[in-house]
Amino acid sequence: MAKSIFVYVTYIRTTPEKLWAALTDAEFTRQYWFGMRCESQWTAGSPWKLVSREGQVFDAGEIIEAMAPRRLVIRWQNQFKPELKAEGWSRCMMELEPVGTAVKLSITHTIEREPSKLIEAVSGGWPKVISNLKSLLEMGSTVLNDPYPVASTDNANVAKVS
Repeated sequence: MAKSIFVYVTYIRTTPEKLWAALTDAEFTRQYWFGMRCESQWTAGSPWKLVSREGQVFDAGEIIEAMAPRRLVIRWQNQFKPELKAEGWSRCMMELEPVGTAVKLSITHTIEREPSKLIEAVSGGWPKVISNLKSLLEMGSTVLNDPYPVASTDNANVAKVS
């Protein structure tokens, strides 16, 4: 069967332990994941869910592998959009590798179908979430307050070329 894959890699100036804690602490995730929190016991076989401020479960699944602070694998299914839920289970793998004073964070999100609307959706979401995480760990604040900001229509600051 064909597979859809999204891979995202970034380097964050932190330690593997601090990055692991940021990925697995429910209250900390709210700060960079637009108010959402990841809930789990973070051990293989334990349930996992991504929950909104209002208590709505957006994604759910289970922890397949948790090797702190190096590797986390989640069996993941969308619960919010019927067309994404219908695609079935995906797999999200996060790998943390120390590189000098930074940590290389690699996220590989896959599903056994092609094309996949879920992979299309996460390919737009992961860069925003992880950019916020990186900024929060390195600078103490996030760069995006809204995952879907309204595009600016203000052309007053656009230079005109004649």
